[in-house]
Amino acid sequence: MPFLDKLQLWADQRPHDTAVVVGSSRLTWAGLRDAAATLIGDAADMTVLAEPNSNRFIERYVAAVAGDRRCAVLDPEWPAPMIDEVASRIVGQGAASDTELVDGDPSTTFLIGLTSGTTSVPKAFTRSRRSWQVSFEASIEFFGLSQDDRTLAPGPLSASLNLYALSECLYAGAAFHTLASFDVGDAHAAISHDGITRLVVAPTMLRLLSERGLAGDVDASGIRSIVCAGSKLDARTLEAARRWAPRASIYEYYGASELSFVSGTRLAAGEPLDAGGTGIGLPFPGVELCILDDAGQALPDGGHGNISVRSGMVSNGYLWGDDGQALRCLDGWYTVGDQGFLENGVLHILGRRSDMIITSGKNVYPHEVELALASVPGIDVAVAAGAPDDIRGQKVIAGVVPSYGAVTATQLRSGLDGLLARDKRPLQYYMLSELPMTDRGKVSRKVLLDWVKNHDPRAQPLG
Repeated sequence: MPFLDKLQLWADQRPHDTAVVVGSSRLTWAGLRDAAATLIGDAADMTVLAEPNSNRFIERYVAAVAGDRRCAVLDPEWPAPMIDEVASRIVGQGAASDTELVDGDPSTTFLIGLTSGTTSVPKAFTRSRRSWQVSFEASIEFFGLSQDDRTLAPGPLSASLNLYALSECLYAGAAFHTLASFDVGDAHAAISHDGITRLVVAPTMLRLLSERGLAGDVDASGIRSIVCAGSKLDARTLEAARRWAPRASIYEYYGASELSFVSGTRLAAGEPLDAGGTGIGLPFPGVELCILDDAGQALPDGGHGNISVRSGMVSNGYLWGDDGQALRCLDGWYTVGDQGFLENGVLHILGRRSDMIITSGKNVYPHEVELALASVPGIDVAVAAGAPDDIRGQKVIAGVVPSYGAVTATQLRSGLDGLLARDKRPLQYYMLSELPMTDRGKVSRKVLLDWVKNHDPRAQPLG
């Protein structure tokens, strides 16, 4: 079961309380249940949703997972041919026979998730109803979510972070708020007027909301918790969030679409961040965590290897796109190939093995370099990569986008003192006029290397 039996319970117990808000449009618990129930007759065995945020989207999503139905949520911004290709691969021919708004067998698939890959068509994996119920119980415990919370996840529901937040709130009986499309002013208005107590955002969005909120004197004192995922918090983002929402506990966690939650940490109001550090907290509730080498042997504390988990939250695997490395099982332990190490029980994230830079025989992960550079005053964001080098094999280079004005290589080198070991520091810096992105909107180290190789004006060398 994911959340429909719970939805029925909340609709019976609190029919007129707010369940969902999209912009200025609201649905009560009874209203959501009844609207979804009217759609069940039209809901196929397999539903593909690719549309912007709206109450209608949420009603269709709820109906699409009733009984043993399955649902796939695609990004409506994808090119139409890609949406059509993915839909053609997953839409079945059968029709659903059940007509009640109830949860199906816990062991059955209810969600087909899409994750980016090396090909033009995203990889598809499946999640069971049971795996999400286990995830809900773990995240509600870890994040302290209660029924009097009002959660704002202002990003697109096609993103797993926000879709999970919606589903988690439906399971917990807590009001969920989002926007028809992300707008800083609209998000601030929701925080000010809807009594938002909890934010679910990526770090870049948190920085934007915090810095503009401070500039515009937007009151965020009612926010009690902020949940961040997608990348590790940097010192500037944390400092802005602390000033803007001084009473909020800030949660950051590491996970993967195929593994669900892995580890996390809670920073109480005023608690300092390990600036430039790679630590991302203790294992999530219900998760066993270890570091394994490629042969499946456990490594000692401090040993670098595959971050591997055992939990009831792991996905069922891939429908297509699995190259044998995307999700591996090593003697009952699952890994997606992310590299890290354990130190006193705390998980430290290094990054994907494929991103690793080998320079003069030493392993350097771009993630470490980027975290450290993002903590240097005056730096908005940084991208690191390994460029070919005749002497070292590869050399570390980095592109930076300053938060204001200009920055020099000397400032960057001195700013890394105490944050990054000298043999991991970039040998060449570039001022970026924009982030190097793929055509899908993801920051790309390969694109940065192409800019450097081709002397692209968007990457200007710093002396």
